[in-house]
Amino acid sequence: MRAVEITAYGAPEVLRLGERERPVPGPGELLVRVTASGVNRPDVLQRTGNYPVPPGASDIPGLEVAGVVEAGDAAALAEAGLQLGDRVCALVAGGGYAEYCVAPVGQCLPVPAGWTDVEAAGLPETFFTVWSNVFDRGRLQPGETLLVQGGSSGIGVTAIQMAKALGATVIVTVGSEDKAQACRALGADHAINYKTQDFVAAVAELTAGRGVDVILDMVAGPYVAREIDCLVEDGRLVIIAVQGGVNAEVNAGKVLRRRLTVTGSTLRPRPVAFKAAIAARLHQRVWPLLVSGAIRPVVFQVFPPAQADRAHALMESNQHIGKIVLDWRL
Repeated sequence: MRAVEITAYGAPEVLRLGERERPVPGPGELLVRVTASGVNRPDVLQRTGNYPVPPGASDIPGLEVAGVVEAGDAAALAEAGLQLGDRVCALVAGGGYAEYCVAPVGQCLPVPAGWTDVEAAGLPETFFTVWSNVFDRGRLQPGETLLVQGGSSGIGVTAIQMAKALGATVIVTVGSEDKAQACRALGADHAINYKTQDFVAAVAELTAGRGVDVILDMVAGPYVAREIDCLVEDGRLVIIAVQGGVNAEVNAGKVLRRRLTVTGSTLRPRPVAFKAAIAARLHQRVWPLLVSGAIRPVVFQVFPPAQADRAHALMESNQHIGKIVLDWRL
């Protein structure tokens, strides 16, 4: 099979389209004939040597795919209500940038009716991440307010739509007016341009001094202390990336007095059972919203696998709004 390989750690040009042996599914796994692969920030980090591959996972990058069930454990298929030939999208621990990929059956979900494979390939990584962090760890409730740092990213556009569909108010930070308009069009109630506005002051103004209940943070570093000033009493800050640095200095007294929760997580190394539980909740609570059109796909650009380097360069430029996808039919 064809696969995109990381030939050395470095710039996007280290990605090359090569040949690999087709993987073989084990117990509880499916073999997916991949038609589209989602591109995510962790893929970039893996390419630069900053995101180690979990033990037992493929060294081929790629954490989400869509395609057709080609083979697999018959008992697992029956338990999941799937059949050979079904269109699925799947969260994987690696190996997604390839024509064939093995996925635990519990991490496979049906492609929503009306969605293309390219659109569905952009679902698993962001939807699993947002559900796990905003709703499980952050405990966002209807009527509460969510602040998303980086609203135009793949995670951001997912968080906007999911939170709005489930009854929350959403504020986002973005780096341009074009991105602000795009986020508002997706349902964000307010968009703050962090290049021209102090997001702490803007949040205070937008909430009449109350603050927000939950913050989804992909920056960390110096943002953490400022985000604490944005939270209401009993507010929750959830950190899922450290693009601004790993070190943060905070006023612990504010955390104590206002009973704040500062938490974070990474999804890739978690066990299959943990991810399968998220998949089940998504299928029950969110998949109907995808089918109804309450949540819609946001694909920014599609590349052939031979241009995976260009896809990574676009990701690193931060010029995209929504998802970047590789289409194996190109």
